[in-house]
Amino acid sequence: MDTRFSADEHFRRGRAALDCNNHSVALEHFRAARRVDPNNPRYRSYYGLCLGITERRFDHALELCRSAAKEEFYNPELYRNLAQVHLAFGFKAEGIRYLRRGLMIDPANQQILDDLTALGVRRRPLLSFLPRRHLVNRWLGMFRGRPQTEVRERCGA
Repeated sequence: MDTRFSADEHFRRGRAALDCNNHSVALEHFRAARRVDPNNPRYRSYYGLCLGITERRFDHALELCRSAAKEEFYNPELYRNLAQVHLAFGFKAEGIRYLRRGLMIDPANQQILDDLTALGVRRRPLLSFLPRRHLVNRWLGMFRGRPQTEVRERCGA
């Protein structure tokens, strides 16, 4: 990495590389930005995200992202990074929880909304007084999700 760049320039280049799914280059830029300014929570969070994705170091990545989100608890971007670390390691429920926490801070955050849509978050059961796995809720849910023509064909109408 070029040492003549400022921490902000490394961070900017790291974000550009991350947007292009070039995780190894992004990791090096975020590492350099964190080396120049180790107290910046955004640099720490993005470094943790890339560390988790590239080097598969879940514990260290989680520690970095959590500490950054705790320090800048008002930044939805850091909760999104924390969610992506969880999702990268297969912890979908935790990932969704952190995405929702980010939405509580900024309900119009399009990146978080897109992430939730891509995950296919389930709708609420039709009969909320019954458990989701109850036969009636499952049956009604199947019909709610199908187009009407398919339902008519299946029911013989």
